[in-house]
Amino acid sequence: MIYAGSPEISATVLKYLASVSSIEIVGVLTNPPSAKGRHKKLTPTPTAQMATSLNLTVLEPEYLRASARELISALNPDILVCFSYGKIFGPKFMELFPKGGINLHPSLLPRWRGCAPVAAAILAQDTETGISVQRVAQEMDTGDILLQTRFPLLGTETAASLLEDTAQKGGPMLASVLEQIEAGTEKSFRQSSSGSTYSEMLKKEDGAIDWKKSASEISAKIRAFNPWPGAFTCINGKMLRMHYAQVFNGNICEVCENLLQDATPGTVLCANKKNGILIQCGRGILSVTSLQWQSKKAMSWKEFLNGAHNFAGSCCCEIEKDKK
Repeated sequence: MIYAGSPEISATVLKYLASVSSIEIVGVLTNPPSAKGRHKKLTPTPTAQMATSLNLTVLEPEYLRASARELISALNPDILVCFSYGKIFGPKFMELFPKGGINLHPSLLPRWRGCAPVAAAILAQDTETGISVQRVAQEMDTGDILLQTRFPLLGTETAASLLEDTAQKGGPMLASVLEQIEAGTEKSFRQSSSGSTYSEMLKKEDGAIDWKKSASEISAKIRAFNPWPGAFTCINGKMLRMHYAQVFNGNICEVCENLLQDATPGTVLCANKKNGILIQCGRGILSVTSLQWQSKKAMSWKEFLNGAHNFAGSCCCEIEKDKK
């Protein structure tokens, strides 16, 4: 088989599949090295690095054109396995694989097809999500379902934690499907066209927090955009990123009571000893527990307040476009 993927979560799945004795990986398809760090050093993708450590053949074409197809064809693969590769597979490319291709997708298809399903599920405050193994099809994420698992969402998850969960559960799921395909015992079902939803590509500017929204909506956004593109606001002209927050349902102190009387959405009320920094929203109060100033490291709310004196009473606002 050829394995296709690029980010860290895909490398985790590759490592698992390589440990299964019945699976032969003849090559790993990944994105080309990209410039990283202050010195813009060209760095292979995490999946490429994992493949190299496993002594697997690495293919890093910019485009899946004839030259790339020739390299893959020479490896004589029977099936394509994909998780978070980031490119569309055309008909000529898929002809290289007699048994077709399968893809690991972190949602309960047909809900949240597209490129950002995990963030979409959190933003929508879905009560459950899941993982699907589907056939690769020409129309994105419309292939027949070969295996699917579902689990509840508790309203505490981040996109990072859900993607890591997908990586841990996805490897065994793919291995199971590959075993069934090899034995000719796989079963599949067509996706329903009704009830399908699509997740759009996320952009950096999408991370701006609108404090007129409810605390539950803002909490969902902060968790959905962790780790990328990140949720942010502006305080006293400085950009502030927020990495984790929950709706505050506890009792507020006297300081908060006084500030609440005239508080506009975005007002920092106080720091609660158990729940973090409390911020007034359009409806409800948000408790922020992980945040960072621009160009500084992320820290807990307690560490943050050590260097942010007189923070209570400050007002968060939408950041100016030229400061994003």
